[in-house]
Amino acid sequence: MRSSSVSGFLLSVLLAATAAPLASAAVPAPVAPEGAAAKPRKLESTDEMVARRVDFGPRDKMPGAAVFAERCAACHNGAVPKAPHLFWLEMMSPQAILRALDGGVMQAQAAGLNAEQKRHVAEYITREPADGPERTANAAPTCSGDSAQFNLTRVPPAVGWGHDTARFVPAGAAGLATGDITRLKLKWAYGYPGALRARSQPSIGLGAVFTGSQDGGVYAFDLSTGCQRWHFQAGAEVRTGIVLTSWQGADTPKVPLAFFGDIVARLYAVNMLTGELVWSRKMDEHPSATLTGTPALVGGKLLVPVSSLEVIPAADPKYECCTFRGKLVAVDAATGKTVWEHFTIPEEPKEVSRTTAGTRVLAPSGAPTWSSPSIDLKRNIAYFGTGENYSTPADSNSDSIMAVDLQTGQRRWQRQSTKDDAWNVACMMSNNPNCPKERGPDFDHGASMILVDLGNGKQVLATGHKDGSVYGLDPDQNGKLLWSARVGRGSIQGGVHFGMAAEGTRVYVPINDMNDTQNGDVLDPKAARPGIHAVDATNGKVLWNHVQKNVCPPDLKFCDPGISSAVTAIPGAVFAAHLDGWVRAYEGATGAVLWEFDTKTKVNTTNGLLTGGGSMSGAGPAVGDGYLVVNSGYGLYSHSPGNLLLVFSVDGK
Repeated sequence: MRSSSVSGFLLSVLLAATAAPLASAAVPAPVAPEGAAAKPRKLESTDEMVARRVDFGPRDKMPGAAVFAERCAACHNGAVPKAPHLFWLEMMSPQAILRALDGGVMQAQAAGLNAEQKRHVAEYITREPADGPERTANAAPTCSGDSAQFNLTRVPPAVGWGHDTARFVPAGAAGLATGDITRLKLKWAYGYPGALRARSQPSIGLGAVFTGSQDGGVYAFDLSTGCQRWHFQAGAEVRTGIVLTSWQGADTPKVPLAFFGDIVARLYAVNMLTGELVWSRKMDEHPSATLTGTPALVGGKLLVPVSSLEVIPAADPKYECCTFRGKLVAVDAATGKTVWEHFTIPEEPKEVSRTTAGTRVLAPSGAPTWSSPSIDLKRNIAYFGTGENYSTPADSNSDSIMAVDLQTGQRRWQRQSTKDDAWNVACMMSNNPNCPKERGPDFDHGASMILVDLGNGKQVLATGHKDGSVYGLDPDQNGKLLWSARVGRGSIQGGVHFGMAAEGTRVYVPINDMNDTQNGDVLDPKAARPGIHAVDATNGKVLWNHVQKNVCPPDLKFCDPGISSAVTAIPGAVFAAHLDGWVRAYEGATGAVLWEFDTKTKVNTTNGLLTGGGSMSGAGPAVGDGYLVVNSGYGLYSHSPGNLLLVFSVDGK
């Protein structure tokens, strides 16, 4: 789709479309890591949180509506360029908004409000309870003794997003053989307090698992026991992967770093061993800018994909759509200073027309990038994909694969997969004048490209598309098409959505194909191919298909059998987290199911919750040191909520 997946908030956008303007609470400065865990207390399960959210009733009748209208609406209705629009802010947590009102950048605007009024504003914006458990309070046990020590001999391997987009974990790093998979059992689980989603890509290294959360908390847990080593509080939800510095042998850096971004486009570098902030910076000043694609670490630089959620405020007929342009920014990993930046659309948008409502149309716009860049050291290139244009007319930069020089940021070549694709959320509404005349189909390149070695010095660039296709491109001939394979039906939410994996020349292709509509037209469910498929990268031949049977209970809303999240491979097998809440392992050679676990099952967590996961999208499974780690829960609307970090090991030992 556009910035990340729209799937988590499409319905909420429609429900809010006629509501009074929402506010934005700007992001407070990050705070120091919290080492001590909070005293154990009763925490809410996701079921309890959903029930309380439903109990709020109509938004315009909520106590915070009047306060917001008086204090916030003038800036956060699209009139002030740097003030995030109402629809966008629904994705923030009430605690993040309260922090902004109490001591952050909105402190002056909140002057004179009492604690109850601030709580009402936070609940009005997010429609989530703000008087529940503090999300920043981590009730997991604090590590002590050996479990508190990072093992510097267990160097974080350079695998997965941030390092290698093939998402293949070699045997030595995986510590998990194919024969072990059937013996996997849950060892421990952590319930993110107060959360309705768990979307960050976990990373494994130094005997720890690093992960982000909905309220901006980033955690380092002991991989074996689940105790907390440190906690850092970012300003907003962290959806990117946690990128860990890797090193060779005993050449340990003085300050090994962990990198991540939040949904309000702030990038962070923290000390991997302590969680202390080293630097942070805003990557784009556009009010709808966001970081959902994981940065890539290469040669002392971070390549940061910048996306946006401007498709959401575009649903307001009064909103002047649109002004955001996607970009890839290279920053110095040690300091955060910009080395170069590459806009997906070279020229700035300007007024090209007016809607029937008299609102200005600005173009070209959009072409966000929300996938982790793929690094080609042989050719000194970074590859990344773009999404649709937000306004008409569509241009040649949307839905494209781009290749830029690693040193200069200059574009080497690009290949557009879908022409004339302009779309925003207004297209999901009847007669909304902000919908571009092209009306989609919104077929982004959201999955990272994979550079596959074919032997004899030959390589192919495998890339997935939301229309359900996989392409093989020649990196030596400016992306010339070598082969294509259509393995899914495709839809606005994929097709291939967040990421494939590759083992040798075998490319594992997850297909979402959820029951969906395309601008009001119901897609053919009989043509859907949800599940996982394998393609030979040498010629595009489909090796096998596993179309997942729908096992969703009839009474469970927003449950689909497809795979929207990225998949992860080890020698002989591939792990996939499904929208139906099941995580499954497939045999690499045949696609046979080797093992499965229903993450919706309620389990006891290290921090005193009895709670379950939900739909899984975005982040995929992480494998390392003999463990399988999964975040479960993608949101409230369109996908089932959940707040679990699950850690599996052989026989649960």
